Amino acid sequence: MLMEREQECGGLERLLAGVRDGLSGVLVLRGEAGIGKTALLEHAAGSAADMHIALVTGVESEMELGFAGLHQLLMPFLDGLGSLPAPQREALRSVFGFAEGPAPDRFLVGLAALTLITQAAAERPVLCVIDDAQWLDRASVALVGFVARRLFADRVGMLFAIRDGEPQAAGLEGLPECRIGGLSDKAAHELLAACEGRFLDPRVARRIVAEAAGNPLAVLEFASELAAEELAGAASLARPLRAEGRLETLFLSRVRALPHDARMLLLVAAAEPLGDPSLTWRAAEQLGINPEAAVVPGAERLLSFVPRVKFRHPLMRSAAYHAASAPERRRAHEALAAVIDRARDPDRRAWHLADAAGGPDEQVAAELERSADRARSRSGWASGAAFLERAAELTPDTGRRARRRLEAASAMYLAGDPAAAQDMLGRAEPQLADPLAAGKARRLEGLIADATGDPPKTPAILLDAAGMISPYDRRLARDTLLEAVWTAYRAGRFGVGMAEALRAVRATPRAEDSPATVGDFLLDGFAALADHRDDAGVRLLRRALGLLTGGQPIPDDVLEIFMVVSYAATVLYDDVVWRELNRRWVAQARERGAVTALLLALVFRAFDDAAEGRFGDAEAAVAEGRALGAATGDRVLLNALAGAELYVLAWRGREAAARSLGLQVLRGCADQGDALAMRVAHGSLAVLELGLGNYQPALCHGRGAFADEPVATRDSEVDLVEAAVRCGDRGTAAAVLEAFSPRALAIGTDYALGELARCRALLAGDDRVEPEYRLAIEHLQRCRITPQLARTRLLYGEWLRRQRRRRDAREQLRAAFETFDSVGAEAFAERARTELQATGERVRKRAPGSREVLTAQEAQVARLASEGALNKEIAAQLFLSTHTVEYHLHKVFRKLGMTNRAQLGRALARQDGPIKSGEAPPPVRTEGREPGAHLT
Repeated sequence: MLMEREQECGGLERLLAGVRDGLSGVLVLRGEAGIGKTALLEHAAGSAADMHIALVTGVESEMELGFAGLHQLLMPFLDGLGSLPAPQREALRSVFGFAEGPAPDRFLVGLAALTLITQAAAERPVLCVIDDAQWLDRASVALVGFVARRLFADRVGMLFAIRDGEPQAAGLEGLPECRIGGLSDKAAHELLAACEGRFLDPRVARRIVAEAAGNPLAVLEFASELAAEELAGAASLARPLRAEGRLETLFLSRVRALPHDARMLLLVAAAEPLGDPSLTWRAAEQLGINPEAAVVPGAERLLSFVPRVKFRHPLMRSAAYHAASAPERRRAHEALAAVIDRARDPDRRAWHLADAAGGPDEQVAAELERSADRARSRSGWASGAAFLERAAELTPDTGRRARRRLEAASAMYLAGDPAAAQDMLGRAEPQLADPLAAGKARRLEGLIADATGDPPKTPAILLDAAGMISPYDRRLARDTLLEAVWTAYRAGRFGVGMAEALRAVRATPRAEDSPATVGDFLLDGFAALADHRDDAGVRLLRRALGLLTGGQPIPDDVLEIFMVVSYAATVLYDDVVWRELNRRWVAQARERGAVTALLLALVFRAFDDAAEGRFGDAEAAVAEGRALGAATGDRVLLNALAGAELYVLAWRGREAAARSLGLQVLRGCADQGDALAMRVAHGSLAVLELGLGNYQPALCHGRGAFADEPVATRDSEVDLVEAAVRCGDRGTAAAVLEAFSPRALAIGTDYALGELARCRALLAGDDRVEPEYRLAIEHLQRCRITPQLARTRLLYGEWLRRQRRRRDAREQLRAAFETFDSVGAEAFAERARTELQATGERVRKRAPGSREVLTAQEAQVARLASEGALNKEIAAQLFLSTHTVEYHLHKVFRKLGMTNRAQLGRALARQDGPIKSGEAPPPVRTEGREPGAHLT
């Protein structure tokens, strides 16, 4: 019976109506135990008889079986497994144990779940109801949250109920939420009167209502505890009805009042979260429990056996378990382990064996470790960590216990829980006698420091780890050194000096009998550049990139360090290679469903698209990354995306937005000690100020982009030279040119040589200015970096105008203006237009192109469709459902006045303007209100 829940029920009805209309809806109901969340979920399910309903209930248990909650959610839809794209199908088959295979990316599993659910919704709307979501396994919570955030126009509703104060459901943070409050006194009185058939004295009723504090379950349970004479007011209430934990105490007293067999039966049911009646009765038989125990008066108030074993409330399950003594609980778990089929469900059996153990037991610990291996082979890192942690607790041998704790810490790190990993690592390290294991532990400590946003600490830890590992595993030591050198680049002045890293690299050469890898060339190449050995550094980095060009799939071990690979291509000013590699990086990450790798690839893709003047594509990459980052909760990469967005805004000349975001990014970099990201941000702001003609601020930011840096970020030299020359600081400009010149000559690409010639032109005497500008233009015309070519023409044109060569100046300024205007570099376009007008030529701004009416996500969908991708292929690439792709395409066709993909391709090919700046659309319908506002 629902009392005083008209607003909440109305909101749920509107959500269901939106689902029926073809959209999607997601809502999290949050409140204290007994407040009525389950009743609201039941109301929604009862109002959705026309929908396909999937019901999942989390059960409080220490047992962590990876993807168990997701499996339960998808059970009604598994008949459609065969129609999924092969990578998605195999990912689900692997994590559910249907087939052997390599561990899939967990978000590929999420995409498969999204496809499976939305595929079913194409035939009939789907409502997913997840009660007590805080008790789902961690892998399932993360993935159902991912699915919820990727829904848009799919005829799918997702409802969650979460108890207050439970951190386990962190994967659902940020979803539309409704807080379920307590009942008013009037509604509580009505509930009491409706449900209590005995005579009720008004004073007693007021006492019950007051002490229940609006909690419906407390109202009913407090009343049920009172004798008839107490309810009637004939006997005084000798005890308080409500104290802290009163409901829990109440249920405990009920359990303890039952006969022994009934209590043991409840204990067995509470110890087995599956709710399988057959399993429960077989375990009860093992314990000699009389079947009549189920019908003992009082037991039915706590538990039912049809159709599954289910407690009336989770607090009752907790009471049934904790009312028993420790020996009784061990006996119950032992009985359950005895009746579970070892071949069919070894992991559940192993967990019950662990709970049955009275002390250290190597045989059980080994069983748990095998379960951990199975979980990790299916990407169940959280589950694997739980099994390993339990195994360590039961391990008698100190060294083996420490090793298992180290492996548990590694699994926790891979599961995305660095805080838990650090805690577990702290318990493992003091007992690690094996020096190689100690080195691996130190390396993990460095990776955790990096993951938690502490770049200054990371290089020193990793250098220490490499030294510990080197005598035993040279390959791993050099891999660790590459991580150390890369983090030292990032930390800059915030971390250890690069000199320490260089000494470590020199002390750890590649083993002569070991073939050189991409990582070897990257390590030695960056070390050489940091040591100012430009020729050697360029040669080594070029060899690293040479191993990856040619279209072959990128090996898994290289994908893990591909950020360093992409940065190497940037350092080499090789626009052809970085374009090829970054596109393959994005494509391969999409193909594998590797969302974390894709997020990182999109950051570099956005920078590279912007550098080539495709600001619309860059904005689309940022928008996609932001949506995926929100869906996965990856805050670190969301910060990196903010840096890419700043770069685009700066080139666009969006002054207010760039300044605001720039301040935010710089503060974040300072807080995190990320010097590389800070230099990139300063470089972006230098571009903004140069476009606006603010040369003194440009000089300040240019110095920030160039500060204490062993290898300069792309274009930072030319920006600083231009700003310094404009401010009359030729000494700074000359020093930068002197440092840049040997490296640019060693690199030898048209991009590097073009920028070098431009710097020389800015500092040259009158007789050398024009030849240098012409040389710069000649080189840059052979590159994809059209904005830099336009900037060179702008500078050349400005110089020609000062030389009173107006006709020649117009030619260069007109070409610069047309390029800036066409790509959407507004500030530089205005600067070129002003210069062009000064020559006497009238200039009009170009009208916006067709793509300005599209959002970033619509433009992405349109681009892929115009290239011939099918809807299901677009969906897989963008981690969307096919229905959402269809929805966006319909809007694209309507906005552009088109009817087929051939027209779309021609329109996008003709487009002469940028994509409209903006984020991807929200994942769920909120009817223009704050999340959950329509329910409160």
